[in-house]
Amino acid sequence: MKSKKVVSLLATLLVAGGLLAACSSDKTSDSSSASSEAATSESTAASSEAEVTSTASVSDDSDVLAKALSADGNWIIAATADVTFDSDVTVSGEFHNKGDEKEDIYRKLALYAQDDNRNVTAEYTMTVPTLTVESENFNIVHGTVKGNIVVKANGFVLDGAKVEGNVTFEKAEYQDSAKLEENGATVSGDVTVAE
Repeated sequence: MKSKKVVSLLATLLVAGGLLAACSSDKTSDSSSASSEAATSESTAASSEAEVTSTASVSDDSDVLAKALSADGNWIIAATADVTFDSDVTVSGEFHNKGDEKEDIYRKLALYAQDDNRNVTAEYTMTVPTLTVESENFNIVHGTVKGNIVVKANGFVLDGAKVEGNVTFEKAEYQDSAKLEENGATVSGDVTVAE
């Protein structure tokens, strides 16, 4: 029993390491840094591994992902399947690329899986009433956000992602610093400034 837990823990750590190794430091052009190994491992992981896997912010559980997106979360969050949130979600806290404080401020939500050649093999949908972005340089890569997004920070990016809802910026400066059309990203609703 103990050796099974050790093997499970080692497998999970290898997957988490693979996820981090797959992430490029090029924030705007790298649209494929989530790990398909992580997605596969997460979907087959035993329940005893759930807590260890969730620390890598790789999950299809809305509670795990909501916590990962909070100030207590990580710099990179990867969904492994479609996920629905019953209440609003806030992306908060300051994070740095690759979790290294020497790197630029950066945060990423990966709504996709990829193969070993970084080809996107699946895209996921995040359904949420309102996603409020308070983290600077927050990047949503691939997949779809069904719901409205309120942006309260500079550097918001949609990279190959679709938004089925409105995007509202709290200030014009946040809209000016945003990139909403990277790699074919789209917003089906209105893009406005609240002030």
